[in-house]
Amino acid sequence: MKSMSTLPALALAVAAFTAPAGAQADMLGSDRAACLGGGGPAIRVNVLGLKDRSGRLKLELYPANEEDFLKDDRDLIKEGKFFRRVWADTPADGQVAMCIKAPRPGRYALLFTHDRDGRNKFDFWKDGAGFPSNKRLGRSRPKLVQAVIEVGAGVTTTNVRAQYLRGLGGFGPVGG
Repeated sequence: MKSMSTLPALALAVAAFTAPAGAQADMLGSDRAACLGGGGPAIRVNVLGLKDRSGRLKLELYPANEEDFLKDDRDLIKEGKFFRRVWADTPADGQVAMCIKAPRPGRYALLFTHDRDGRNKFDFWKDGAGFPSNKRLGRSRPKLVQAVIEVGAGVTTTNVRAQYLRGLGGFGPVGG
């Protein structure tokens, strides 16, 4: 007879096995298993408003403080601070969902970028960016408050609208 503690794990395994064939392919990034299995802590990011389907998509997770937000990852790692990055090729069509793991539940800063030319260097003129707040980015450096997300013990879901340079007004959503 199975113990009561194994029933939730068994239910998750059955759900994963019986999921529609395309369901798992919809989740992008090397951390996708953390979101698909309902484990965590992790963040599922539903990406909205891509300008096109070129290049690669990236999520970065930073400590949620002014000093470390958008700091070079090599410096964060050298200082013994948390940093995580996940890449995915931009799918040709369909909805876009990415997953990134967090080390533990808590407050983090999340950045999404659309590297349209795939060169791994943010091009202000071409590439897109977004944060959980979905506030228009404008022309100034992004603020920590735009990027903060509270991550629970399981999978936290957020929607991020991609924003691109839109003339003198700075960054904003496509068509918005």
